[in-house]
Amino acid sequence: MPLSIQRLATRLTFRQLQVFLAVYEQQGYSKAGDLLGLTQPAVSSQMRQLEDALGQPLFEYVGRKLYCTPAGETLALSVSRIFDEMRRLQTDLAALDGKVAGELRIVAVNTAQYVVPYLLRAFLDLHPDVQVTVRVVNRANAIQRLNDNSDDLVIMGMVPVDKPLASLPFLDNELVAVVPAGHPLLQLQQPALPDFLQAGLLTREPGSGSRLALELHCQQQRLDLKAIMQLGSNDAVKHAVLAGLGVAVLPKLSILPELQLGSLQTLALPGFPLRRSWCVVYPQGKHPTPAMRAFLDYVQQNIRQFEQMFSLPPVTE
Repeated sequence: MPLSIQRLATRLTFRQLQVFLAVYEQQGYSKAGDLLGLTQPAVSSQMRQLEDALGQPLFEYVGRKLYCTPAGETLALSVSRIFDEMRRLQTDLAALDGKVAGELRIVAVNTAQYVVPYLLRAFLDLHPDVQVTVRVVNRANAIQRLNDNSDDLVIMGMVPVDKPLASLPFLDNELVAVVPAGHPLLQLQQPALPDFLQAGLLTREPGSGSRLALELHCQQQRLDLKAIMQLGSNDAVKHAVLAGLGVAVLPKLSILPELQLGSLQTLALPGFPLRRSWCVVYPQGKHPTPAMRAFLDYVQQNIRQFEQMFSLPPVTE
């Protein structure tokens, strides 16, 4: 090994490279510090030491914006390869010991965030050496991340049929028509879907799974869907209904406490609840890592237990 490489190896640390990659990906010292639990001065100090070791600047400010230099771009490629090799080493060493290890990057759509923690609890008991990260996004972002192959697995409903995706359904997702306590529709013996749609419909943004399911049902019934308000999350829709702003179709699992308390009530509309499935999804051409395969096998083997775990108690209409 050349002397220059020996000298460089003695001056570089994995921590410096980790901090550098965080600054590069987050495009800022403060954001990188937040991600790593470091102060901005600590991040700056690590970068100065790394630049001194390499003899070249890695970042520069133009105005108030941080830019990566050509040397920084070159280093980013090398550091990414180094950490990829470290992850493979971790996985290989664990395999030699008969264990599953490595990273598992999961993306969950908003609705599925109520389910994912319960899936992971038993999985991590079985595979404590797997490091799981979960990102919660809306459906449009989940589809984009699938297109970009940004993650290992995506948990969603309404899986796109126009893309080459592998899908493992594992749990029913009941979408129910809900109104606040005391709503006039509750006085009708047989409320109809048009009555509900004209009572001030609150919906998620276009492209969300729950909205797509309702749109498809209305198309089948040849009914127009006109919302008086769009909101960006199921929690926002739920609180709008609680505030008396209108009615909505929501995942039953996301509103169980309110249903049990009676602050929200479901309407027995024809065709409801709408039934969809939560699925674990990934691109068909993707080669599963050991952690991915272990999670997929775990889900496949425990579908019946998930159904029992998330069985929804009857709610008085």
